Amino acid sequence: MPDLSIVLPSPALEEAFLRIVDPEGKLLAALESLGPIIDRDVIVLDCGNGFRARQLEEMGARIVAFEFPLCDASSEQLAGWIGRADAVVVPWSEMAAPGSRFLAEAGALLRPGGRLLVIHDYGRDDVWGLLPDQRVRDMAWSNRNGPFLGDGFRIRVIHCRWSFESAEHARELLETAFGSAGVDAAERMKHLRLEYSVAIYHRSAPGFAFASSQADAAAEAAAAEVGVGLVPSAAR
Repeated sequence: MPDLSIVLPSPALEEAFLRIVDPEGKLLAALESLGPIIDRDVIVLDCGNGFRARQLEEMGARIVAFEFPLCDASSEQLAGWIGRADAVVVPWSEMAAPGSRFLAEAGALLRPGGRLLVIHDYGRDDVWGLLPDQRVRDMAWSNRNGPFLGDGFRIRVIHCRWSFESAEHARELLETAFGSAGVDAAERMKHLRLEYSVAIYHRSAPGFAFASSQADAAAEAAAAEVGVGLVPSAAR
């Protein structure tokens, strides 16, 4: 998965969008608030090209990042983190659907009290019309009675922006990425930005008060229960 919620046709275009999406860094600030992540052991799963992982590392997190599918060496490394991570961050991964085995096993990587932070689009914003295939899904996921909030997660909504240098810059990028829908969005802009809302679904692994030996036993039990399917069986 790329470092954005949208799949773009070229690395150059992805790089251009990384510069205009959330330039104020509101998403990073929210991850620190919900983690924290600074000076913590943080795993980034389905990390794409690693832009978000590098941002977190620059903030001061101790980052270990994994892209899928895993090679054997990465599988063995990830297995060694079961029950050890202070936080697991999953940015815009299609595997991170509510109730998925992927999320259950991501949680097994956490130490007792560690934080699972799952990023998806919230929608209900200026960008929403550019992503019609995600619209129904994102609304269903973020509803009060939706599958994330019904599975022990809480939600933090971050109101970000796509910020452009000029009207010409906005039209060029949006048309290249989204065709006529992008042109329409550029022409409707009253300012050089599109409002963009991101949802961070977050929950804690249980057991702040465990002693270390109890924490180890809990981590092993959690890993056994979910099968650690993030790690291919050949590497176990």
